[in-house]
Amino acid sequence: MRLISRLSTLVFLGLSSVSGLSHALEFRSIGATPVIMYDAPSARGMKVYVAPAGMPVEVILTSGAWCRVRDMSGDLSWVEAKDLITRRNLIVKAATARIRVAAEESAAMVFSADKHVLLEMAEPAIGAWVKVKHRDGQAGFVRTSEVWGL
Repeated sequence: MRLISRLSTLVFLGLSSVSGLSHALEFRSIGATPVIMYDAPSARGMKVYVAPAGMPVEVILTSGAWCRVRDMSGDLSWVEAKDLITRRNLIVKAATARIRVAAEESAAMVFSADKHVLLEMAEPAIGAWVKVKHRDGQAGFVRTSEVWGL
């Protein structure tokens, strides 16, 4: 019985650590200039696409000078860690996101943002809302369900 208990514990710990790899360690953004995303942690790897400046990515794994990241569409690729910044950006994933003056549905709308618009996260999310800032300076609160990068 003790052996079965130990095996169960080991299986649980193993599955827990494997499932932990699928969760984001952190979100970052591509720096000030577009960067090449690779299929392997090397500049000799196949070039997958060019990520635009400011694009948020979910860091899955860091290996030396490289990070394995997931983008909004769920695609995985590698990018040099030096090309990532800690400033948090979000991408609108709803057809149209309504940015409001306060974190409540009844608050006045400051502006709206179409799908794929890049917003800077101004403050950490609180519940179902996050404060964002548009590049033109307008700021307000958007529902977390309408953006990607949290």
